[in-house]
Amino acid sequence: MKLNALLIMLAVLIFAQACTTSKGNDEQQVATDVIPVTVKTIAKEKLNSTIQTSGVFTTDDETYLSFKTGGVIEKIFVKEGDAIKKGQLLARLNLTEIGAQVSQAKLAYEKAKRDFNRAENLYKDSVATLEQYQNAKTGMQVAQQQMDAANFNLSYSEIKALSDGFILRKIANEGQVITSGSAVFQTNGASQNKWKVRVGVSDREWALINIGDAAQVTTDATPDQTHEAFVSRKSEATDAMGGAFNIEVTLKNKSENLASGLFAKVNIKSSKQQFGWRIPYTALLDGDAQTGYVFTTNDSKTVQKTAVTIGSITKDEVIITAGLEDKQFLIVSGSAYLKDGSSIKIIQ
Repeated sequence: MKLNALLIMLAVLIFAQACTTSKGNDEQQVATDVIPVTVKTIAKEKLNSTIQTSGVFTTDDETYLSFKTGGVIEKIFVKEGDAIKKGQLLARLNLTEIGAQVSQAKLAYEKAKRDFNRAENLYKDSVATLEQYQNAKTGMQVAQQQMDAANFNLSYSEIKALSDGFILRKIANEGQVITSGSAVFQTNGASQNKWKVRVGVSDREWALINIGDAAQVTTDATPDQTHEAFVSRKSEATDAMGGAFNIEVTLKNKSENLASGLFAKVNIKSSKQQFGWRIPYTALLDGDAQTGYVFTTNDSKTVQKTAVTIGSITKDEVIITAGLEDKQFLIVSGSAYLKDGSSIKIIQ
C-alpha cells in the first residue's frame, strides 16, 4: 500500500511539472509573436508634385537639309561642328546631268515657241485651223513649264544655310549618289541660344503637367548651373517608338556652354493641385514605379498589409496617391518581420 501511494504521489508531481512547463512555453510563444514596431500617424496633405525626368538638348529650328533633285554630290564645303551663316553655300551636286536637262528643256521650249508663232500666222491668214492654233499654243505652254521645272531643279542643286547656326551632322559625302529629298546635313540655330529639352513622361505624369509649368534643367557639362525653364509643348498622343508622352521644355534665358544632344536632367513643378501622403522610403515594400505595399494599423495591436498607388519616388520619401484612406498609423520600422495580421507592440 505504501508503495502504491508513493507511485501515485510521484505521478502527480510529474504531471504538475509538465503543466507548469507547458504554460511557460505558451507564455514565451505569445511574447515571441508580438513584434515591436515604430509607427507614424497617417495624414493626407496637399502635395507640390515634381516630375523628375531626363532628355537631350535641342533647338526649335533644328532642320535636315537636302537636295531637291537626286544626283552625285560634287562638293561639300563644311564639316560637322562648323558655324554657318544664312545663305552660305554648303554643298553642290555635279551639274552635268542637271545642266543637260535644262538645255534640253530650253531647246524644247524654243521649238514649241517657233511652232506656235508659225501656227499663229497661218491662223491669221486662215490657212491653219483653230484647233491647230490651240494645240501649238498648248505645246508652247507645256514646254515653258518643263523648262521652269528644270531651272528650279538646277537652283536646288545647291544646299544653302537657311539661318545662322551650326552643322550638327554631315550625313553624306562627296562622290556619293543621293536621291531626291535624302538628308545631307542636320543643322540648328544654336547661335540664337533657343534651347529646348525634349523628355518623355508616363501617362500619370502627363496628366499632372500643364503648358507653362515651371521647370529646372541641369546637365553634367555645367554641374554648378541650373537653367530656369517652362513647359512649352505637351503632346496629345504617345510616341510610336517609346510609348511615352513627349514634353518639350524651353529655357527662359540664353545659355552658353550647351550643345545639341547634350544629356539633361529636368524637374517639372506641376501647377495642378494634388492630395496624398508622404511616407518614408523604407516603409514601402515590394514597390515598382506605380504600386507597392505598406503595413498599417488602426488598433495598435495588429497590422494589415495595404496596397498603395505610388505618385512619385525620391531618395528619401515616397508620395502615395491612393490606398491609405481610413488608415491611422503606418509601420515605419520592424516591417521586415511582419505579415498580414501580425501582432505588434508600438515602441517609441
